[in-house]
Amino acid sequence: MWKPPERIKFFPSHGLIPDRAQAQAARLFSPIQLGPLELRHRTWVPAMVPWRSNEDGEVTEEVIEWYARFAQGQPGAIVIEATGIRDVPSGPLLRIGDDRYIEGLRRLTRAVQQASGGHTRLLIQLIDFLRIRRRPEPEVFFQRHLHLTDALLERAGLTGRTPDEARQALLELGPKGWQTVLDPRDWQSLQYGAREHVNDVHLPHIAQLPQELPGLFAQAAQRAQAAGFDGVELHYAHAYTMASFLSATNQRADGYGGSREQRVRLPLEVYAAVRNAVGSGYAVGCRFLAEECIEGGSTLADSSWYGLQFARAGMDFLSTSRGGKFDDAKQPGIGQAAYPYTGRSGYECMPQYLSDAQGPFGRNRKATAAIRHAIGQAGLSTPVVGTGGVHNFEMAEAMLAAGECDVVGTARQSLADPDWALKTWLGRGQEVRLCEYTNYCEGLDQKHKQVTCQLWDREALDEPGVRMSHDGKRRLVAPLWQTAGAKSGAPSA
Repeated sequence: MWKPPERIKFFPSHGLIPDRAQAQAARLFSPIQLGPLELRHRTWVPAMVPWRSNEDGEVTEEVIEWYARFAQGQPGAIVIEATGIRDVPSGPLLRIGDDRYIEGLRRLTRAVQQASGGHTRLLIQLIDFLRIRRRPEPEVFFQRHLHLTDALLERAGLTGRTPDEARQALLELGPKGWQTVLDPRDWQSLQYGAREHVNDVHLPHIAQLPQELPGLFAQAAQRAQAAGFDGVELHYAHAYTMASFLSATNQRADGYGGSREQRVRLPLEVYAAVRNAVGSGYAVGCRFLAEECIEGGSTLADSSWYGLQFARAGMDFLSTSRGGKFDDAKQPGIGQAAYPYTGRSGYECMPQYLSDAQGPFGRNRKATAAIRHAIGQAGLSTPVVGTGGVHNFEMAEAMLAAGECDVVGTARQSLADPDWALKTWLGRGQEVRLCEYTNYCEGLDQKHKQVTCQLWDREALDEPGVRMSHDGKRRLVAPLWQTAGAKSGAPSA
């Protein structure tokens, strides 16, 4: 991952630790309404991909144990990982592209409800993504993947050669020659792996995305509703299809790219289709980028305007993130796929303890506050979920008190200690295990390994019934909080 040149070390702190009375009187533990959905308090576990599914995208026992463990800490809400709306192979990632997935997802919602004692609301994040290939061996690229055009053959002086002769001659040119004769897109495919873009309207399935996606998202939302989820979060962030439509890099000329008004058109049409499918009594919101953090990408001015359009359309909540784009990702090794959290934009999404003067904590606060302010200035009150390096009560409470957001999301901190909210609510914040922001978890994710936390994945390995990682070295869920009376008195509205 890209790292700032300053390399300043930052360390998390417990901050102000409230006693039980202070915690239970705090904004963080007050209820809030997200449209038709009430949260008992304002702690939120954002979507994280743990690589617990199987090649068929099904809910496995490992998936259930993962989310049930978060639920035992009784956060206000948990958002299930990015779940594919198409019924296509996507590795061990959850899918919701067919009715056959409903029963497994229903088992998941029941498990979370039981584990949290009914205190935690459960949403699912719905995602679409375009195809990406692994970086190829040059021989494979030139022999199998490269499309021979007249312009390419002319640039290379190979006009009139047979295809086999031309491909062999191109391969023999070597890296300097390749950069000279290949067009920018082919050069990128050779160096990073081929990747589809929303601008590729010469491809029929890319041209048809605006006609296809509203229905796919709507059907997925109906399945989520049937499976017992309390709401859906539309994934409009990071490196994926819907975020790419919102990006300033989207220059489609079919009415769905170019200006802000055209770039937001499909996201609004997707939302309208979902709302029509699930009705007004079901929570629907989205996660989108406060800033893309790439050259030529969307800015805070864009996202503030987008947030206002989403609020006016009637979304029940907005959750912000930042960065995490393919555009500036590091070159992958041969045989590996590009990972959108390795460039500067990736660092902005998941900063670590070695940072610049701004530090890794709260890098998205100002941008989120600006989006919420724009919505409020228009007379609207759509709740905004703020995330990014939040790891203690004092920081979360300060964000709420300053009006920067209405709900506080904690991903890595919740992974480090699934019980952090419950411990704090009970006045036992000194027992919270703090995330150290080493990005150990991100390193596992990048390698598509089952995600764990180094603060607990080697503890109590001999615990009866503990489920281990595929390599047999790490436990897959955090140990239970064993302190006597840990579950006494749970947050309630």
